[in-house]
Amino acid sequence: MEFVRDSAALEALYEARPSAPAIDKVAHAMTPLYRRWIMASRFCILSTVGPGGADGSPRGDDGPVVDELDPRTLAMPDWRGNNRLDSLRNIVADGRVSLLFMVPGSANVVRVNGQARVTANADMRARFTRRGLEPRSVIIIEIAEIYVQCARALIRSRLWVAGDDSVGLPSVGDILTEMTDGAFDGAGYDMDCAGRADRTMW
Repeated sequence: MEFVRDSAALEALYEARPSAPAIDKVAHAMTPLYRRWIMASRFCILSTVGPGGADGSPRGDDGPVVDELDPRTLAMPDWRGNNRLDSLRNIVADGRVSLLFMVPGSANVVRVNGQARVTANADMRARFTRRGLEPRSVIIIEIAEIYVQCARALIRSRLWVAGDDSVGLPSVGDILTEMTDGAFDGAGYDMDCAGRADRTMW
């Protein structure tokens, strides 16, 4: 199998150049309409890169998944997770990040590319208090560019209209049982899933 080795060879595969709208849609700070879109998003995917490789992490909240500090700066609380800290380790080592903001029902995705840092500043953590709890840290993102993605991927996948495709999928407990050669009590883990999520949401 042959692989593309350089940008010139890659560009030769695609005869068409980016259209004017593909270029014109790019902003370098929050605009009224991009702000409205991002503030409607309760879910995004945070992509980072570091010495150990790349990481993509789902991020969700019960309201906007980020807070705007100023038109060029966003803040994202790091709520309780699995404590692997993959994304945070990457950010500490290499601040380059991308965020894909999604809104249920919309075939569009808004991307933010920029530089991130991690802070444990007490005031910043306190602004995200939920149920009397604060995030351990907050990710501060300096915006380099914002743009809306082409809708074709979500249209092709029928993501919001295909119905429930999860029937028959293995559960997390099933996977943990497989990965531990049966030593892990996957059935018990799955049975407590809803209660555990409620107890440890924040």
